[in-house]
Amino acid sequence: MHSASSLLLTTLASLLSATYVHAATYSLHQNNVGTDFLSNFVWETTANPPGGRVEYTTQSDALSANLTYAHGDTFIMRVDDTATLSASDAGRKSVRIKSNEQYTTHVAVFDIRHMPQGCGTWPAIWEVDDTVGVAHGEVDIMEGVNNHSPGYSTLHTPNSCTMPTNGRNQKGTAVGNDCSSTTTESDGNNGCSVSSPFSSSYGPTFNANGGGWFVIERTSSAVSIWFWARGDDTVPAAVSGGASTIDTGSWSTPPIANFPSSSTCDFSTNLKSHNIIINTMLCGPWAGERYSASGCPGTCIDYVNSNPSAFTDAYWDFAALRVYL
Repeated sequence: MHSASSLLLTTLASLLSATYVHAATYSLHQNNVGTDFLSNFVWETTANPPGGRVEYTTQSDALSANLTYAHGDTFIMRVDDTATLSASDAGRKSVRIKSNEQYTTHVAVFDIRHMPQGCGTWPAIWEVDDTVGVAHGEVDIMEGVNNHSPGYSTLHTPNSCTMPTNGRNQKGTAVGNDCSSTTTESDGNNGCSVSSPFSSSYGPTFNANGGGWFVIERTSSAVSIWFWARGDDTVPAAVSGGASTIDTGSWSTPPIANFPSSSTCDFSTNLKSHNIIINTMLCGPWAGERYSASGCPGTCIDYVNSNPSAFTDAYWDFAALRVYL
């Protein structure tokens, strides 16, 4: 017979084990492959941010113009590469999609074969409730501009939030530890940004390698983002194979970015329910600002207006987007 103290220790150990398993093991909730994107996402037609040169299209218009294409295990989102624009045009046509569902604790696996590349492009995958800006927080899973490596992962918060400088168990390099932002992505605050350590995680190098997998895990205690390039033999089989369950606790590879909740950044007040958003912006407050420094010709607006063929490679090709709860 167990003593009272040993029974208590056994019970506590069981509770701790159960808590850990619950936090680390997730079951497939939504499997977006090919035409699944058409029913599980909405096509947004939001306005340009300052300096932007894009016109987001409806789903029906995107399908008819072949800016969206879905068949088999292929889902394409691309920028128009045929029209020469005048100053009176709203912008070059592009696609921005938002998940119908919102998420808090979850894992999302993005299996991507190709991302938009080229001068003037600003491809991004992010999570936010864009009906309220960053009032409910924002997590940029991956984004970059103008073919200028590396890509970045960033946390934006509405309230005071600072990340620790050291001890975050991440492969990437922190380039900002003040996450607080008062308005939107265009307010000039770069947030808590982490640069990827892998050239294969962004732009032409990513595409030449056949893409790879981005994974986000969000819990009440941390937000973590991983990347594995196509052909990387360290990618977990559950990630590459689209398994029905994922156990992040079994992964030996540290994330490229890790944002912990703490006394200096309380996630319960800074992060609420988020949609998943995927888009390709043209110019705007980041791609436009970094345009010349990226070695791109002329001005961003003029380039986007006058060079439609330059955007032939400005497209996303998703093999899958899997959400686990």
